Amino acid sequence: MILETTHINRTDKQFIAELVDKPYSFFQKIKLKNVRSRWMLIEKVGPNLNSYFDPVSEALRGRIERRPKGIVINISGHSKTYSWAIPYYQLVIYKTDSISIHAQGRFIQFGKNGSYKENKSFFKKLLDLKAQHSTGYYQFSGF
Repeated sequence: MILETTHINRTDKQFIAELVDKPYSFFQKIKLKNVRSRWMLIEKVGPNLNSYFDPVSEALRGRIERRPKGIVINISGHSKTYSWAIPYYQLVIYKTDSISIHAQGRFIQFGKNGSYKENKSFFKKLLDLKAQHSTGYYQFSGF
């Protein structure tokens, strides 16, 4: 779900928390370290995201925030900020000439510029968490 969070209200915060859980506390962020990525330039968005912002006329950048049950991608344009909450079970990440995040029939493609090197360990941790979360759903407890 994508929400306009330029001026976030209580119901939007509650909705995001129900979908991907509450943000980590200050001490958890220190303990976990890589909770947020650095800002990255967005090269391309899916056609169904064009209704939220115009990627042609404005330079978009995004930041990914890990949550206990998923991620939140904060997308900042010229005048508005949007948040896209994605649970781990819906998250798909492709690494080609760029990094693409797909979920809910939408996608965002981040360029591999200077910030990619800084975010490389973040993406590795994100893929590990997704794999760990996915195996939790399919574990067989036996009869």
